[in-house]
Amino acid sequence: MFTGLIADKAKVISISRGRESAVIQIKSLLIPEIKAGDSVSINGACLTATELSGDSFKADVMIQTLKVTSLGKLNEGDFVNLELATRPDSRLGGHIVQGHVDGVGSVLENSLGEKWNKFVVKVPNTLTKYIVNQGSIAIDGVSLTVGEITDDVVTLWLIPETLERTNLSQKIEGDLVNIEVDLIAKYVERLMNRGK
Repeated sequence: MFTGLIADKAKVISISRGRESAVIQIKSLLIPEIKAGDSVSINGACLTATELSGDSFKADVMIQTLKVTSLGKLNEGDFVNLELATRPDSRLGGHIVQGHVDGVGSVLENSLGEKWNKFVVKVPNTLTKYIVNQGSIAIDGVSLTVGEITDDVVTLWLIPETLERTNLSQKIEGDLVNIEVDLIAKYVERLMNRGK
């Protein structure tokens, strides 16, 4: 489990692509805290650190993850949002994030305001029923509060702290982002449907 509070804006230093998988190598300030086998969230997708070397680690990306996330579009030199798994004795400062990406959205706008950025994302139609105004959403692993949802367009306001600590400040129109909707909404839907 994760919280959506990004611990490091880490850098992709190599990508080895196979036909149905990839291995990414990421340079991070958090290496002293990572062990082989640890779960890590990379742009909101839960991966396993497989190999550590100096100031970087490697993670395997399987075919299903490549299909349902934006990780297949990463390039060497890209910055990614990195979060380590939540410890049971730590504060839950964001919201419950599983690292199970529900879909991929597309950035429509990332414009500078007086003290924030207006960040607008088109999300898959299948996810809109789980998104509500002032509700929680994870975009590329970042825990955010929905400012407004209209049809399949979500507007968020990114504060300076978020812009500094995450890669969202670098997103431009057309960029793909991983979306994870609120876990509680999905469970409520499942329970209601079973009741019928």
